Amino acid sequence: MPAPQEPLDDLDEAAPEDEATSVDIIAAREDEGLRLDRVLARHLPELSRTRLQALIGSGNLTREGRLVSSGSVKVAPGDRFVLRVPPPEPAAPVAQDIPLDIVHEDDDLIVIDKPAGLVVHPAPGNPDGTLVNALLFHCGASLSGVGGVRRPGVVHRLDKETSGLLVVAKNDRAHRALAAQFADHGRSGPLERAYLAFVWGVPDLPSGTVDAPLGRHPVSRERMTVRSDGRAAITHWQRLETFADAAGRPVASLMECQLETGRTHQIRVHMAHIGHPLLGDTVYGVGQRTKANRLGEKARGALDALGRQALHAARLGFEHPASGDFLLFESPLPAELARLHRALEEAG
Repeated sequence: MPAPQEPLDDLDEAAPEDEATSVDIIAAREDEGLRLDRVLARHLPELSRTRLQALIGSGNLTREGRLVSSGSVKVAPGDRFVLRVPPPEPAAPVAQDIPLDIVHEDDDLIVIDKPAGLVVHPAPGNPDGTLVNALLFHCGASLSGVGGVRRPGVVHRLDKETSGLLVVAKNDRAHRALAAQFADHGRSGPLERAYLAFVWGVPDLPSGTVDAPLGRHPVSRERMTVRSDGRAAITHWQRLETFADAAGRPVASLMECQLETGRTHQIRVHMAHIGHPLLGDTVYGVGQRTKANRLGEKARGALDALGRQALHAARLGFEHPASGDFLLFESPLPAELARLHRALEEAG
């Protein structure tokens, strides 16, 4: 039985995968009486006969809205067919010798402190050089297969440019147990995840909750947005520090964010939604350059050098799938975020 898929939505670093395309074919007069597979091959020369037969056999072809299950049926002029063509299956990832910062490893799982810039698994635009490629080299064939060919062992994800902790399963039993914990999001179980986020502005309250459903942006498909028909998304936040500009006016804050759900780009969208976008987030943070002009020279330089959203997965706790022990891991701010932190503290 497959593991729950909800955890895999967590802070997905990739743009939406290529979607299936639909092709309309209207039979011409010269197609009359011919076999359907021959007609399709003539109209769609870019697809092989074998590929067309496989698409028909897997339920991807309709005629006048009704499913067609065989390529041997005869065609009449004016018949309208719609062929759904899924994107091609990606090649299986290969092992690559990429250094890993391993925080913990045993027979069931491995905890990684992921650097910014490392994609978790192969996706369009990132076919290799990912965490999965590195894990295949390090772990060999021991990773769980529950996540599929492209995502062996992957229980949850982080954005490409988000640093910090994530756990990977090394066998199917561990994968299912961990996935169940992530699907529960700590509501009734031991899962604990905390992210450090540097945001623009200072919230009026010391803590709060953002409860706003998220879905794909209707125009920019690589973005998420708050929308009434989206999936439930809840972020709890706490203000840890505030930072002032050279004139002593509040300019930014350090927040701890804990997820009750794990939607794509959730923290980034939710913080922007309440008027406090992440420093360095050029996708969801409007007016980054104008805001940065209020920083002192050192802080502005540290932000420019960061080149990404200022978000770090700092704490991860879960129940070990075999022993039942609670494991808690913490990751300090990476060097580039630590520099930004010091510069913001000194600016005030």
